[in-house]
Amino acid sequence: MNAPDELGLRERKKIKTRETIRREALRLIEENGYAATTVDQIAEAAEVSPSTFFRYFPNKSALLIPDQLMGPIIDYFLDAPTELSPIAAYRWALQQVWAAWATADWGPEAARQQLLYSLPEAAGALYNEYITTIETITEALAIRLHRPVDDPELRITAGAMTGVMMAALHGNLMSPEQLDRGLAFLDAGLPLTRGTE
Repeated sequence: MNAPDELGLRERKKIKTRETIRREALRLIEENGYAATTVDQIAEAAEVSPSTFFRYFPNKSALLIPDQLMGPIIDYFLDAPTELSPIAAYRWALQQVWAAWATADWGPEAARQQLLYSLPEAAGALYNEYITTIETITEALAIRLHRPVDDPELRITAGAMTGVMMAALHGNLMSPEQLDRGLAFLDAGLPLTRGTE
């Protein structure tokens, strides 16, 4: 996995620009509301052109998608101990990322999540991100298991893993414990039992 100091200057500048655009957008949205905040205002606050904004984000609602975590998760997933099942390896990867982010300020992230799940305008971007997540996990499973990427069982597994994330996160603040519990339940074969009435 690339540490920030191992990235080239150009890549570091791109990451910094993306983070600046997102940070300024969330600040403006908090001050003015989502609907009243324009791409032009965001670009001006981030000191970039509107065309630069669109190189990083296809639309305003895409700012709300937490795509910055997927790369590190997949890197750790591919490096996970080989004896782990695919889902256990994904849990392990998430645990490594959460540990690295343990000291992060989650205030801005909580605000972003609240917007993401409350704005109808974000539904399309969120759906697209889920599809991208399924594709990304499918590709990582193919590498880890030495199977063809078009194997439907890989996509089904990736869809189930993404479904756990959707169920754990929708309408809730990001919770490593809840994600881990959901993935453990999936890895155990979804052992549902009848409840007492």
